[in-house]
Amino acid sequence: QVQLVESGGGSVQAGGSLRLSCAASGYTHSSYCMAWFRQAPGKEREGVAGIDSGGITSYADSVLGRFTISKDNAKNTLYLQMSSLKPEDTAKYYCAAAPNTRGLVIRLPQYLFNYWGQGTQVTVSS
Repeated sequence: QVQLVESGGGSVQAGGSLRLSCAASGYTHSSYCMAWFRQAPGKEREGVAGIDSGGITSYADSVLGRFTISKDNAKNTLYLQMSSLKPEDTAKYYCAAAPNTRGLVIRLPQYLFNYWGQGTQVTVSS
């Protein structure tokens, strides 16, 4: 079965950095678009960053310039490098996979993402 296993979440001070990882099994994400989402308490789940099978990346305006999404196809692992973290970045972060589609992955509707990780908590304190 397809599984997405996340790691790297934790607590960090404002201005700090974290690197999230999402290891896929049961398939290789070279055939999929991959993305990171996040959801804070009381807020709607939002897309953070996306990457397609060709390596084209896209980002939410709120994280542009601070976060970097990447993948290692050989390791079947997705990454989110987060820098200059702010308290408003505090949320539970999820990785997800969708059938490969051309264009900006960040703009794909959430229903297209068939596979989701369990989520990992990121807490940024001031």
